[in-house]
Amino acid sequence: MRVVVVGASGNVGTALLRRLATEPVVTSVVAVARHVPRADGSSTVRFPHDTATWRYADVTQADAATRLGTAFDGADVVVHLAWADRGGQGRRRANVDGTRAVVAAARHAGVAHLVVASSVAACSPAPYAGDARDVPVSEGWPVRGASGAPHAQDKAAVEALLDDVDRTDGIVVSRVRSPLVLQRDAASQIARDLLGPVVTRALRRSPLESVRVPEGLRFQVVHADDLAEAYARIVVGRHPGPFNVAHPTVLGPQDVADVVADGHLEQVPYGSVRTAVRLARAARLVPVGADWLDMSMRVPVLDTGLARERLRWTPVHDARDTLAELVDGVRAGAGTSSPPLLPR
Repeated sequence: MRVVVVGASGNVGTALLRRLATEPVVTSVVAVARHVPRADGSSTVRFPHDTATWRYADVTQADAATRLGTAFDGADVVVHLAWADRGGQGRRRANVDGTRAVVAAARHAGVAHLVVASSVAACSPAPYAGDARDVPVSEGWPVRGASGAPHAQDKAAVEALLDDVDRTDGIVVSRVRSPLVLQRDAASQIARDLLGPVVTRALRRSPLESVRVPEGLRFQVVHADDLAEAYARIVVGRHPGPFNVAHPTVLGPQDVADVVADGHLEQVPYGSVRTAVRLARAARLVPVGADWLDMSMRVPVLDTGLARERLRWTPVHDARDTLAELVDGVRAGAGTSSPPLLPR
C-alpha cells in the first residue's frame, strides 16, 4: 500500500510517519509539506522523517493541485493533515481552498481513499450548560463550528466540502475529529503557536506557586501516538465516515493545577480571564486571542465509542499523563528534526 501524507512535517504528521514505519501493509510513504526537512543544517532528517520520500507543495499556491497530483501518483490512500491557524485570508486559503486542492488532485490521480483531519472545534457547541454539557456527543452531532472562531469555522467548512465529495465521488472519505493533540516532540511548536513567551516562561518556573484557570474549563486531549494509531487503522482497513478520536477522560481546572502547580489552584471568573486574554493579545503578549478561549469553552465532549467498536482502537496514554508530558516538554524546550517542530 502506498500512502501519501499531506502536512507530514507537523505534530500529527510526525506521529503518523512513526506509526506507518511499523505497518507491514504500507510499502511506501510519500510525505508532502511546505516545510520539508532538509539535510543542509536547517534541520537534520532523522527518524521518523527519514522513512518517507519528501515532496514540496504549498496548498495556498496556484500550482498546488498540479504539485499534489504529482505526489499522489500511484497512491492508494491520501491523508490530509495540513492546517494553518494564522494568516487572515491566507489562513482560509490554506485550510479550505487547500483541502479543495487536495480533493481535486486526489480525483485526478484516481486515489481510492481520502482521510482528512478534522477537529472537535468543527462540532456545534456542547448541548447544555452546567454538568449536562459534559454528556459526550457522537459523530452524528451537528458540525457547524463550536464558535465563530476562524479555526472552528474553517474546520466546519472543510467538513461541508467533504460532504459533497461523499455524495458525488467514488472516493472513500474518512474524517477524524480530535481534541488537543499533545506529545513531547511538539512541545516547542505548541509553546510558540498557542502559549506564547509569557506563558512559556511562567511554566519554566517549575512548579508554579499556583495557577489561575477559568471557571468551567474542561477539555479532552489525545496523545499524538494514540491518534496516529487510529489513523493507521483507518488507512489499513479503509474505514469510511467520521470518527471521534480522543481520550474519554475529561480534564478540568484541578488537573491543570496538579500538573503545573502541585495542585495549587485559583479559579477565576470566565469573563475576567477573557478580558485578560483579549488585552494580552492586543499587546502581542500571547499568540491567540479571546476567540480561542470562547471556542475551548464551547466545544462538546467527544464520544469515542465508534472508534472503539469499528477500529478496535483504545488509547494507551493516560490523559493527565499526556498533559504532563507536554508540559515537561515545554519546560525542556523539546522538539524534533522537522522544521515546524524544531526545539527552541
